[in-house]
Amino acid sequence: MIFDILIANGTVVDGTGKPAFRGDIGIAGDRIVEIGNMYLASARTRIDAEGMIVSPGFIDMHTHSDLSLLDHPGGESKAYQGVTTEVTGNCSWTPFPAGKLGPKELRASLGSTLRSKVEWDWSTLDAWASRMETNGISLNVAPQVGQGGIRAAVNLKERRDPTPDEMKEMKYLLSEALEQGAFGMTTGLTVAPSMYASTDEIVELAKVMRSHYGAYYATHARLWPGGHVNAVREAVEVGKRAAVPVQYSHIAIIDRRMYGRGDEMTVVIDKARDEGLDITCDMYPYTAAGHGLSQILPDWVQEGGVPAMVKRLRDPQQRRRAAEETEHGTPDTEARDWLWPRIFIAEIGTGKNLKYVGMTIAQIAKERNVEPAEAVVALIEEEENNVRVVTHNRIETDVTYFLTYEQSMIGSDGNAVDPSGLMAISKPHPRFYGTYPRILGKYVRGEKVMTLEKAIYKMTGFPAKRLTLKDRGVIARGKVADVVVFNPSTITDMATFDDPQKYAVGVQHLLVNGTPVIANGKHTAIRAGKVLRRGKD
Repeated sequence: MIFDILIANGTVVDGTGKPAFRGDIGIAGDRIVEIGNMYLASARTRIDAEGMIVSPGFIDMHTHSDLSLLDHPGGESKAYQGVTTEVTGNCSWTPFPAGKLGPKELRASLGSTLRSKVEWDWSTLDAWASRMETNGISLNVAPQVGQGGIRAAVNLKERRDPTPDEMKEMKYLLSEALEQGAFGMTTGLTVAPSMYASTDEIVELAKVMRSHYGAYYATHARLWPGGHVNAVREAVEVGKRAAVPVQYSHIAIIDRRMYGRGDEMTVVIDKARDEGLDITCDMYPYTAAGHGLSQILPDWVQEGGVPAMVKRLRDPQQRRRAAEETEHGTPDTEARDWLWPRIFIAEIGTGKNLKYVGMTIAQIAKERNVEPAEAVVALIEEEENNVRVVTHNRIETDVTYFLTYEQSMIGSDGNAVDPSGLMAISKPHPRFYGTYPRILGKYVRGEKVMTLEKAIYKMTGFPAKRLTLKDRGVIARGKVADVVVFNPSTITDMATFDDPQKYAVGVQHLLVNGTPVIANGKHTAIRAGKVLRRGKD
């Protein structure tokens, strides 16, 4: 037969963890149809992969690209890393379902995490997916549904238990999203309004997923100071009581008093697995986090959504209390004094404060002649919560420990973007641009902390297994041709904290659903992606 594309002379790392092998790959339409020695085969397009690695396209298990792919449909920051699928809806936030609240109010409730110039004119996963595919996207998207969004959709934005009617409505909205193909439900238990939910409330919702094959519970856990072990224990409790699989999101230690104690977390996961719970985790290879600035405020300040929070911060008495507790800590937070020089402004909403992008909270406080915590509450109030930061709050030895942990897979916690539009005036976390080449260049080629086969498994076959994607994540006959061809000697992350919007180098070709999105190292601008659905892809 004549193949549409023949990838010849490459070294195949198939995504299963098995040893690499020399081979050619024949592709017809969107499928891999032949693997072997096909030197004499005919093809409309022939890719010479001599000296290159050929592997499944990387599946980014933890992203917030729910809307960024509408603003940046090429998804260049991820495409140049070799990513073919973005798993969205993490940390409790999704732009659906809107429920009775409606899309406009849902958007106002969720704050700055899902920033976009695009108007929200959808209410369900189906309608959002239709908008994505009509607009066109270069990468695939695997959506999850956020419990925080569901809470907001029933107007439950404060610390209290849901009424029976509210719980009934939340279960309905969750079921609707799962029936429309959501891969699982996520929580963000240090962010509002998700953090106001009790374990019992989460379990009750998670039970809905029992009747949806492959659906799982993914949690940005309650990682309060001193609580790194209890955070994992709560995730295990939800999984066991609800009888659903668990994905522990961006596993890390951010409390400096607990550095070097990652084994205390992983032993909880291993014990739960020994007892029959399907629990895994994901991580990214950096010693800094990226988050909304309001995440460091006491949780009472954030109750009721963004408008209510801003109103509190405009009240002098409540503002003083918020600043005092932010500075000195509460039972749920660590004192921040050591962090102020380590928190950098990454994105900001309006022109009047754009000069602060790239500056630390300590520097801003000095310029304004105020205490650092007052600078924090002032920025949140002035920008109506449209402030995102990069916080340096972990150590390299912990990063390496979690990277090499047997049950960890890779998730960037970054968006698919390009340096235009809203991003043109920002300094995002370099994980947006560098996560996967950083692992392949620094940890595999440079430090040799793991084999290439193991690293690629953590990027492809392992996340595909969690997502129950039957046709993706491995190189095999009959599978969808999501394929990356990269140079193992040169693949490197170029993004830094000082200069984060630099595309990675080393990816020569990227096929999404059998179509070239990167060819000879250049983005083709072809929008070959689709919204994947649980149970159908």
